Amino acid sequence: MEPDLFTAAAEERQETDPTSSPLAVRMRPRTLDEVVGQQHLLKPGSPLRRLVGDGGSGRAGASSVILWGPPGTGKTTLAYVVSKATDKRFVELSAITAGVKEVRAVIEGARRAAGGYGRETVLFLDEIHRFSKAQQDSLLPAVENRWVTLIAATTENPYFSVISPLLSRSLLLTLEPLTDDDIAALLDRALAEERGLAGAVGMAPEARGHLLRIAGGDARRALTALEAAAGAALDKGEEEISLATVEETVDRAAVKYDRDGDQHYDVASALIKSIRGSDVDAALHYLARMIEAGEDPRFIARRLMISASEDIGLADPTALPTAVAAAQAVAMIGFPEAALTLSHATIALALAPKSNAATLAIAAAQQDVRSGMAGPVPSHLRDGHYKGAAKLGHAQGYVYPHDVPGGIAAQQYAPDAVRGRRYYEPTRYGAEARYADVVEKVRERLRGE
Repeated sequence: MEPDLFTAAAEERQETDPTSSPLAVRMRPRTLDEVVGQQHLLKPGSPLRRLVGDGGSGRAGASSVILWGPPGTGKTTLAYVVSKATDKRFVELSAITAGVKEVRAVIEGARRAAGGYGRETVLFLDEIHRFSKAQQDSLLPAVENRWVTLIAATTENPYFSVISPLLSRSLLLTLEPLTDDDIAALLDRALAEERGLAGAVGMAPEARGHLLRIAGGDARRALTALEAAAGAALDKGEEEISLATVEETVDRAAVKYDRDGDQHYDVASALIKSIRGSDVDAALHYLARMIEAGEDPRFIARRLMISASEDIGLADPTALPTAVAAAQAVAMIGFPEAALTLSHATIALALAPKSNAATLAIAAAQQDVRSGMAGPVPSHLRDGHYKGAAKLGHAQGYVYPHDVPGGIAAQQYAPDAVRGRRYYEPTRYGAEARYADVVEKVRERLRGE
């Protein structure tokens, strides 16, 4: 009996009755040319093209491939395309439910298929990062002996989550998040193609825009939402999927927010002003609007980092590290989990004591420089690490602060043009109150008082 009899039967049923499978399955690309996005992997001569013999010669260039990227970017799809292009059996396992026993069973089945039918096997292992070291070790004999073409998928950095022996024997391909244009092309194809909705229903522009926003770069999510909305529209006798129908079927209201228009800047401005005003609830509202509208989490994180210095500064020295840590975390994890990190940072910043002293200080200093108040650097502060510096008087008379009790030497640091100018005027809020006391004492010591 052919080991993949049930897979073959399922494919035959899909061909004779396309509607028997979910839309996301029906629209799965059959060739690399049908894949949307990932153009960096699809160029002629690319490793992925060579993997399938650049069009289906049936000779793969590697026995193991690791696909690393966010959910919905096409990892399963690429594995399926490789199996079709090379005419190999396709067996899918998930590391969530499968263990060593299941992996060994697939490998044994692959060896029988190769010996009995002369057909090789593609083993697609989803979420390989969930496998323990011992479980990953069980894959090595099959990879080394090429009993299977292993294609493993992970959303985690494989350098941290995949064992070195397996990583060194694998071709690592990094998938990028799908753009709105990629998702839009996929939706248009699903609406029109025979294996999709075959033109049975159209879609209003505002409904299309809402689907793009809620998809969040996830092709599977976009097609699932489209299928539900199309079914509801046809049930109501509508010729076009409306925004109301999409909202009804996905149970998610459309947020009036144009990522390239006024709403983008208005809501971002309201978020920062709410943080500045210490209204944590309003800040969370605007943050939620940006998240639900599909705003780039990195943009939000950048705004929070700016706010930490612009509106808080030394009133809470932990504000900036918190915002920077949030930005780093967001870049690593993405949505939906990034919403938790952004909420964490937003709450911390909104409830922190506020000070714009750092903002006013640099603005005043820059204004003096722009108005021509610069002047030469005092001679004793100039570089003295070269031959002849002493003859020019450079670095002569400089007092090394570490040699002075208290570590503050009474000497001139600013150019004559701005000597005595005070740029930093600390507030008495939060931790900055301590700096307010310190800065006056420091200035007195510098003046020799």
